[in-house]
Amino acid sequence: MHTQAFDLIVLGAGSGGIAGAIRAARHGARVAVLEPHVLGGTCVNVGCVPKKAMWLAAELAEAQPLAAELGFDLKPGVLDWPVFIARRQHYIANIHASYRKRFDELGITLLAERGHLLGNGRVRAGAQQLSAAHLLIATGGHAHRPDIDGHEHGIDSDGFFDLRAAPRKVAVVGASYIAVELAGVLRALGSEVHLLVRGERLLRTFDHDLGDVLLEAMRTRGIAVQFGHRLDRVSRNADGIRIHCRSGDVAEGFDSLLWAVGRRPSVTGFGLEAAAVELDAKGFIAVDAWQNTSANGVYAVGDVTAAPALTPVAIAAARRLMDRVFGGQPEARLDYRNIPSVVFSHPPLGTIGLTEAQARAEHGDAIKIYTSRFRPMLGALAGHPERSLMKLICAGDDERVVGLHLIGPASDEILQGFAVAVKMGARKRDFDDTVAIHPTAGEELVLMG
Repeated sequence: MHTQAFDLIVLGAGSGGIAGAIRAARHGARVAVLEPHVLGGTCVNVGCVPKKAMWLAAELAEAQPLAAELGFDLKPGVLDWPVFIARRQHYIANIHASYRKRFDELGITLLAERGHLLGNGRVRAGAQQLSAAHLLIATGGHAHRPDIDGHEHGIDSDGFFDLRAAPRKVAVVGASYIAVELAGVLRALGSEVHLLVRGERLLRTFDHDLGDVLLEAMRTRGIAVQFGHRLDRVSRNADGIRIHCRSGDVAEGFDSLLWAVGRRPSVTGFGLEAAAVELDAKGFIAVDAWQNTSANGVYAVGDVTAAPALTPVAIAAARRLMDRVFGGQPEARLDYRNIPSVVFSHPPLGTIGLTEAQARAEHGDAIKIYTSRFRPMLGALAGHPERSLMKLICAGDDERVVGLHLIGPASDEILQGFAVAVKMGARKRDFDDTVAIHPTAGEELVLMG
């Protein structure tokens, strides 16, 4: 069999794979990308992009009654899902086209095949065999479902994007960012939403104050949140889906069930063993700080590793890896400290750095907490009681900002600029020395006493 040679072969055309392929090609490498499905992976097709589109629709839905309260002659209406989804999918199609255009411009070979590792830099792609000195695994992850009887009666986060109308009554199972985001979207678009949580907190790995404020906001919006809900099985009868708890309680009458219980790395079925690529204890591809796997010349980025499951993280890691391998920058690698992230809940929240619990564990008593709780102006004009929260966690005598957490309108946009400050090592006095922009929500971060 003839073997076609490249400098780099990429398995998976999600965010990390595409970013790595493009950066390597710009450095002059001959690149092949193997992807049997659509370009863009989870983020573009069943993740960040369509999720943000649905969140924007939900924001508009919530804005309508608020506008009426403030004096606009407006009768709130419901979303025409087919019309909106056509817009959403057109937007995604444009992203696909832009990727294909860049691949063509850079001479990247795209094969609609699932790559299978053969070892020694060789990859089988359908009837073809390819080889390269460098292989990048960027196969991403997939939605997980619990191993219980009746799990097939529910949909996962991928299936959410197949919906063409708001379910009348929906159960969302989970407490992660996916669970709270989709629960908020569905509620804003008209569904009766029940959020069933196994543990005792929302967003367990986030600062607890954010989870507490979000819980209050969700309940104010009419989302029924139940903690300590340990699933036993799921069944269906003439009245709809029934969710059986180990306690004997039964929640019933649902026309939709959405599993939001986490994601797993996609690591099977493409020959990791043949290439001597090892997994870690949690089933992710084990990589070092330079994205190297256990196999020489084989690298991994994105959700297939244990790195934060964020699109910008996969992109940044892949680009720096290619700068090192092909761009003559031997020290290039991603610094995984102080990575900002946002949850598109209702209201949105953002976080960077240490939670209060983490800061106390790391710095003991040498921390100081600053908080501001306030009513955002638009809500205050309408007489709404909901409050935003902004929280600074500072450490040491110089009060370096080691954690910043916020929840409320525009938190997603506010955080990006302040993340630069935290990454640069800003101190509380740097925030104090910055003149506020008034009236804004963001000014609260530089006015804390």
